[in-house]
Amino acid sequence: MAEAKRRFVDLTPLRVSPAFARLWIGAGLSGIGAQMTIMAVGLQIYAITQNTFMVGLVGGVALIPMLFAGPWGGMLADSLDRRSVILAAITAAWISTFGLVILAFADAALAESGANVFVWPFYLFTTVSAMAFVIAGSTRMAVYPRILNREDVPKANALNGMSIGIQLTVGPALAGVLVATVGFPITFTIDMILALAGFVGVVTLPKIPPLSNAAARGWGAIKQGLIFLRSAPNIRTSFLVDIIAMVLGRPYAVLPAVAALVIGGGPATVGVLTAAAAVGTFLASLFSGPVARINRYGLAIGRAVTVYGAFIALFGVVLLVGSLGIFGEVGNSWGEVNLVGLSLAALCFVGMGASDEVSTIFRTTILLTAAPDDMRGRLQGVFYAVIAGGPRLGDFYTGLLAVAIGLWAPALLGGIAIMVLITVILRTNHRFRNYDNRNPEL
Repeated sequence: MAEAKRRFVDLTPLRVSPAFARLWIGAGLSGIGAQMTIMAVGLQIYAITQNTFMVGLVGGVALIPMLFAGPWGGMLADSLDRRSVILAAITAAWISTFGLVILAFADAALAESGANVFVWPFYLFTTVSAMAFVIAGSTRMAVYPRILNREDVPKANALNGMSIGIQLTVGPALAGVLVATVGFPITFTIDMILALAGFVGVVTLPKIPPLSNAAARGWGAIKQGLIFLRSAPNIRTSFLVDIIAMVLGRPYAVLPAVAALVIGGGPATVGVLTAAAAVGTFLASLFSGPVARINRYGLAIGRAVTVYGAFIALFGVVLLVGSLGIFGEVGNSWGEVNLVGLSLAALCFVGMGASDEVSTIFRTTILLTAAPDDMRGRLQGVFYAVIAGGPRLGDFYTGLLAVAIGLWAPALLGGIAIMVLITVILRTNHRFRNYDNRNPEL
């Protein structure tokens, strides 16, 4: 199909690169399990503590280690065989999930006597997994330009969006169902099994060593990457835009409380809302064919994130209405859910997922096509620290504001702030606004 007429996602990267196809499939399957675990950890901490702030603290605790893991993992990706780096990272993540399995079984045993396990090991294991995610994810992205043609990189990013959409749809929904039916231990165990698919995709990759034998290592290499980033204003601005969106527009930490007190439905509602965002991500990727005809990436990113902020604010309005009792009596079981409130909230999450995915496709392509290969790992490391650390800082902000003001406050105030800040950036940063993919500039 001609690019001018294409509407659906382009599958060319899967056809022309078997290595990319295996990596994509393996990452997708293991990602479903990882998203199950993220949801299950939040639900279990809330079940133990009944405290939204403690759920949000998962992100706060992991933030600093993740910010360190990004540049450090990027340095490894630029100085070592990238396949080996990914394998080491996903192995660490698998071991951490095994720790969660043991912890969940111990908590189930203690529950019979009315006790619970300590909460701090959940923070420990999720922090290790988060660090491993940053290192594996940034290195995996740095591999793409080595196994794909340059013109196929944006198409691969769209396919990644589709994969992430599936992960975020199936993973949280499956976690909600499994937690409600078979409990936390089995949910974490299934994640361990799905993670094995990720190993298959990585093991079958060819070796991907540095292109230059003179690749720097250690702190000097990290410092070199940060200095390089100072000379890349468009990449820096893309990071800033994402930080704004993820810190101020991250309502997931309040979902357990929302599902219990505002909309009702308990864990199943949490799964539905999280899956709704992933449906939006999937749909945006599915209909990503027109991406090939868009060249003003900076303007496209700004508009997409502005729309994202609008949907975040609308979700805050839904919660504000619900907190006033307009949705009526609700409870923590699926039979006590308010369908009107759930439907409105789900539509907001679909819009959030779709607009965020549009922004992600363009931001990722800027980084992969404008950066040289010998810096790509380190810049991807910073990028992944942003996309992984930003949401965790957002979880902390959300939990804090929800406790201080109300469950509606983080989304409503954050969404408005996103729209204002992105408008300011587009009006004042003309270089980023006018970025043209036909002439990539750092």
